[in-house]
Amino acid sequence: MPFIQTGNIRTYYEMHGEEGPVLVFCHGAGASHDMWQPQTEHFSNNYRVLTYDIRGHQQSEGSDETYTCELFADDLYLLLEQLDISEPVVIGLSLGGMIAQEYAVKYQSSIRGLVLADTAVAAALTKSDRLLKAMYPKWLVKWTINRMSDEKYADWSFKYFDMNNDVREYLKQEQLKMSKEELLKITDAIYTFKLLPLETIRVPTLIILGENERKAVFPHAGKMVELIKDSQRVVIPDAGHASNLENPQVFNIELEKFLRSISA
Repeated sequence: MPFIQTGNIRTYYEMHGEEGPVLVFCHGAGASHDMWQPQTEHFSNNYRVLTYDIRGHQQSEGSDETYTCELFADDLYLLLEQLDISEPVVIGLSLGGMIAQEYAVKYQSSIRGLVLADTAVAAALTKSDRLLKAMYPKWLVKWTINRMSDEKYADWSFKYFDMNNDVREYLKQEQLKMSKEELLKITDAIYTFKLLPLETIRVPTLIILGENERKAVFPHAGKMVELIKDSQRVVIPDAGHASNLENPQVFNIELEKFLRSISA
């Protein structure tokens, strides 16, 4: 199995395709590299496709320090450095989109494009975000994770997402492969994520939303469009939070169009 040392952890990764620009896919919280299978199959004929497990997820090692999205972005930088990859297009969904933002701001001279799918610019951007965070503070979420069985917490995690039932069940089963200790640390990373200076991003950026995504997420996409100069937004029909899995055909078409525009 392909593992590589990235700082103080071993990271699991897979590389598909033999030639072309590199696409790097960052998965969502509780998932793994496997969630990008529809994209790996589609794009590996013309691109080199890199998928990997984020720190603490599935086959990648965890660690004792506090997790942040910046730490995850540093992991990605070390992974690409070890694999001698330069100027990839970085694509992230949900938590992966937060990591991609951190990476683009901190290491943008080394990327050629950015895709942010079904993600947020901060743990609390709008009044509704702040209200939700007040209703479910970090300590309460952590208490809930510890109190519930793994199965019940997996059900609760996806309770408020409008998504395809098969995709929901797949993501629940993926999350069940994680330990509670790692889920608690992932919660830290999500709850401490703050608005970054996205206006410093100068590479072409595609912002993707499933049409059935939670309404609270749409203002975040609007903020990305407002701050990132060379950005565009697309909405994927018949899809919710996991738009790449719920409607992979349209997701891949929109991503392909974006990649061709970069090449042109």
